[in-house]
Amino acid sequence: MSNAPQIRIPATYMRGGTSKGVFFRLQDLPARAQAPGPVRDALLSRVIGSPDPYGKHTDGMGGATSSTSKVVIIAPATQPEHDVDYLYGQVPINESFIDWSGNCGNLSSAVGPFAIANGFIDKARIPENGVVTVRIWQANIHKTIVAHVQVTNGEVQETGDFELDGVTFPAAEVQLEFIDPADEGDGDGGGAMFPTGQLVDDLDVPGVGVFKATMINAGVPVVFVEAAALGYDGTELQGAINEDKVALEKLEAIRAHGAVRMGLVPDVAAAAKRPLTPKVAFVAPPKDYVSSSGKPVAASDIDLLARAMSMGKLHHAMMGTASVAIATAAAVPGTLVNAAAGGGTREVLVFGHPSGTLRVGADVKQVDGTWVVTKAVMSRSARVLMEGAVRVPGDAF
Repeated sequence: MSNAPQIRIPATYMRGGTSKGVFFRLQDLPARAQAPGPVRDALLSRVIGSPDPYGKHTDGMGGATSSTSKVVIIAPATQPEHDVDYLYGQVPINESFIDWSGNCGNLSSAVGPFAIANGFIDKARIPENGVVTVRIWQANIHKTIVAHVQVTNGEVQETGDFELDGVTFPAAEVQLEFIDPADEGDGDGGGAMFPTGQLVDDLDVPGVGVFKATMINAGVPVVFVEAAALGYDGTELQGAINEDKVALEKLEAIRAHGAVRMGLVPDVAAAAKRPLTPKVAFVAPPKDYVSSSGKPVAASDIDLLARAMSMGKLHHAMMGTASVAIATAAAVPGTLVNAAAGGGTREVLVFGHPSGTLRVGADVKQVDGTWVVTKAVMSRSARVLMEGAVRVPGDAF
């Protein structure tokens, strides 16, 4: 019996925000994996170590959580006035497919630094010291992200004193602008910021209940419900949710029925094949709590509490794309998120999540009676963890 040798693929392992993933240049992938399809999915799943019935990713680069089981492909820009194309894949831990239906807002912060370091930006645009603006085409959702990356001595600055709750060590700040983030634009959504046409809907989930829900498509499709309606107060940490099988099933049922109501999938069964989107999140008015790191968070320091599910588990902090949705929904009077934040109008807010707090902003306005968001802004950080090559068995794809 012959055994195929391993092949070597240039790659970079990066942290972006509170996530990390394996980054590839499109040109470095094997030729037959450069096009979308099952061959590429099989290769990248093997890189991560999925599917893994043990749920550990021992034989791959994944971290066995939704935040650490990600792949990114960077390519020369296909759109005018952009620098790179950014394609993101969420790799399920124990499933044999990759979900390409959305974006990772956290890893978006690593795209600009990767593009600069890997020759996608003209050297004439890179100052000796200063900031490089990188225009990114998010190829999953067909949207523009603008990253402002600090440069020192002609190279990306990765160290610094910017602290991000959910990340252990400080690093250099990367400012992100999500331009016109509403509506994924992939042809399977409602085509509007509020796909149902309502700021609040009654979402009937058979066998679970009827919930007030704000369903929004900004950054990523999100189904927002009130924490109190689920029996929570919004201060929950991962253990309170992820160790409760009944709670996980209830939240997944809400997500699946929300997906149908938003027009993202034809039926509940189809939602299982699209676990990345929509997200389901619950919100509550401010309340004192202690974060997962032991840091006290005072109600007076935040505008609302927010918790979000990612790939069937409570996220340890907050997804970047869901943060865009929170900022946008909070800026629109009448949504459940806005109500949790005390009502009124706001362009910037600070919300509390399991790992601490995050400041985000959104510019919204009404056009002919319809709410639109022109831009959402937040700061993240990014750092190269390892660079070189990954190895996979040659017969794995």
